[in-house]
Amino acid sequence: MGSTLKPGFQISRRNRRLLLVLATITYGVLAVPGAIGAIFTPLMFDAPGALYNPVAWLGFVLGAGFWVVCLLAPLLAWIQWRRGREPIAWAAMAAPVAWAAATITVLQFVPA
Repeated sequence: MGSTLKPGFQISRRNRRLLLVLATITYGVLAVPGAIGAIFTPLMFDAPGALYNPVAWLGFVLGAGFWVVCLLAPLLAWIQWRRGREPIAWAAMAAPVAWAAATITVLQFVPA
């Protein structure tokens, strides 16, 4: 059975490293607006009663932490890449995308 399955599309290790470099640069650039956004995250507590709203606190943590995730995820990914754990490296590179999706989702429910 193994001989009948097609191997599928394979990207060379050199090209995977290039993609990792491009993702690192992208997250480095995204960390700048993320840091600027983190400065303004306390403003979500301006609405009356927002200080006691757990969704506002979750939005605060997610919004303020995005730039940190953008900086730490590539660092962790490169450490895992050097150790030969490539799937874990790519999972680490996906963390800022998941963090951004969670942030956007939660911020829809924060009272204005």
